[in-house]
Amino acid sequence: MFRNATKLIKSESEIAKMRVSSHIVAECLNYIETLIKPGVTPLELDLAAEKFITERGAYPAFKGYKVGRQTFQYSACISLNDAVVHGIPNNTPLKEGDVISFDVGVEKDGWFGDGAWTFAVGKIAPATEQLLQVTRESLLLGVARARAGARLFDISEAIQDYCESHGYGVVRELVGHGIGSHLHEDPQVPNYVPEHSEGFVNLELKEGMTLAIEPMINMGTARVKTAKDKWTVLTADGKPSAHFEHTIVVRRDGGEILTK
Repeated sequence: MFRNATKLIKSESEIAKMRVSSHIVAECLNYIETLIKPGVTPLELDLAAEKFITERGAYPAFKGYKVGRQTFQYSACISLNDAVVHGIPNNTPLKEGDVISFDVGVEKDGWFGDGAWTFAVGKIAPATEQLLQVTRESLLLGVARARAGARLFDISEAIQDYCESHGYGVVRELVGHGIGSHLHEDPQVPNYVPEHSEGFVNLELKEGMTLAIEPMINMGTARVKTAKDKWTVLTADGKPSAHFEHTIVVRRDGGEILTK
């Protein structure tokens, strides 16, 4: 279930440190967007992100991250088209019409930020553009629900209702998470309202909780499968997916976005 049962509420001094890490995440995503064009390879983008992060005295949090016996060797997860998340950077050039999800984490002075954005490579199909827009909007709806006194599943409901109203599939196997002095902390933040038997905890949100909210939304079915590389998660029907993520702080009037 939860990977790191650390304290849920952070002090303002701790949040200030997370703000620094998260700002580097946001700057990195903005920088990567300027590099995305047909002919560029995901591996080139990964190396550019690593250089950008380390030049700011920080560390790419995904590099060396372990899941079981597997260790991720890259600085970013780069997922194209029907890849939902956890894509491994390679040397295949991007082409016009692709969509690329770039997910990156930063650790600086022991505190983490995490963010993701899905970018168009040149001109993309209108239906795919709508998928990106709706997923991005659902993230902001979820952030707006992250206010003190609300429940965790209020965030989930906002994302699920909005995306499903457009006919999209909301991935169940992958969720958002708490974040702070670890990349992944309590609580898990599903993008759908789960049955209580699924093991999620519908916490009351309190000011100072720090979350990584990240809708992962498929154009078609919500079902996913894992590629042969044992990392990349793909849509089961081969249709495109979109992924947007912000690191936020729960506040009285809604989530404060740190990855700006």
